[in-house]
Amino acid sequence: MDIKKFIESVKESLNLEGFEKKGKKKSLKRLLEKLKSRREILHKVPKKKLSKKERKAYEEELAIITLQIKKAEKILEELNGNTKNPKGEKSRDHGCITDR
Repeated sequence: MDIKKFIESVKESLNLEGFEKKGKKKSLKRLLEKLKSRREILHKVPKKKLSKKERKAYEEELAIITLQIKKAEKILEELNGNTKNPKGEKSRDHGCITDR
């Protein structure tokens, strides 16, 4: 996926406003910060008080955000030239996302 298309799709799906494009890295870093803050907000939602529909929507949004964070981190690594696994090997973190 093209970087511009990725950024536009995430902005559109999460209704992020006030997002400027001043460079691919800078934009991607800002987007990543906003996605992580959105994920933190979702983790603070009391899940027991949600109805089944609300819980399903919550889980879907959390899954989308997590996937977008993973993609953004991968693209950012490529832009920085830090390819951890140039041969396509699986990383040791087993797909877990960690805050750096």
